[in-house]
Amino acid sequence: MRLALALGRRGLGTTWPNPSVGAVVVEPGTGRILGTAATARGGRPHGEPVALAAAGDAARGATLYVTLEPCSHHGRTPPCTDAILASGIARVVSALEDPDPRVAGRGHDLLRQGGVAVETGLMRDAAARDHVGHITRVTRGRPALHLKLARTRDGFCAAAGPDRLRITGPVADGAVHLWRAHADAILIGIGTARADDPSLTVRLPGLDGRSPLRVVLDTHLRLSPASVLARTARDTPTLVLTTRSAPAHARRALEALGVEVATVPADAAGGIDLPAALAQLGERGLTRLCSEGGPRLAEALARADLIDTCTLVTGPVELGPAGGLPALGPALAEALAGDRFREAERLTFGPDEAVTYERNRT
Repeated sequence: MRLALALGRRGLGTTWPNPSVGAVVVEPGTGRILGTAATARGGRPHGEPVALAAAGDAARGATLYVTLEPCSHHGRTPPCTDAILASGIARVVSALEDPDPRVAGRGHDLLRQGGVAVETGLMRDAAARDHVGHITRVTRGRPALHLKLARTRDGFCAAAGPDRLRITGPVADGAVHLWRAHADAILIGIGTARADDPSLTVRLPGLDGRSPLRVVLDTHLRLSPASVLARTARDTPTLVLTTRSAPAHARRALEALGVEVATVPADAAGGIDLPAALAQLGERGLTRLCSEGGPRLAEALARADLIDTCTLVTGPVELGPAGGLPALGPALAEALAGDRFREAERLTFGPDEAVTYERNRT
């Protein structure tokens, strides 16, 4: 199962709207691995039939380890349960039941009815973590959101002056790029887009082509056509979510560069309605969203209770008495300190420390 999880983890960010499922066929008694696979890029084919095809006739009487309940519904391809039953697999070990109402235990039941021994729950927590995007989309109607914030040792994300503050080092920056590669999309607000003019691409050796969709929340379409995001939109897809109050000429200018502009409802204050925005991203099939905006967006996401994972990366620098812009607003600080989240991981990246908090599953 550890191997199946590792295989599925490699595809995170590339298989949406489908989950990245790992599958391993094992010969009983010897433990010899007969076939391995994971969901292919774009979501098809699923991992189970590919692993079974690799095993061939040796799959008869073997055990299949799979990180999520095999699908039992007809889509663009036949259900995985059909392939499993046809292969002669004797036993299926599944980490997690799929909450998708089209499956939701039916896959396991069909296998049992076909004479296959089914065991569930092995490494359930690890599988739930890997499949949090799929689970959140089918149960909450939106992608799972991973908030990333960098802060100084004394809690600030920016200095008081106009100069940009360098907080983290190259090792932590590399981790951020890996998080990007495992996301379906990166989310920022227009404030970050205008202040930093970021590219939001994955720049790690061997991960060319893994840059996810870039999403900008921009109520009045203030994203400049001269920005890096706009100028590179034909190379790396870029989506701007705006409101009906946005000027038409600004929309035309961005669309001429290949930027997709979509309208979402406004909230009571006239800004973008965040739950509606994330619901629209869920409707598009996005399952894993990494937020790299500043503290204002982070605070708004916390108030709307839209954060599923939060990573705070703390650098060694201190601003001292001069202070600056606090990284954590009151709503986010309260959420992380309360019972909604738990500390899940603590890592060291050179001089920087990263602490990840996960939403408690109910």
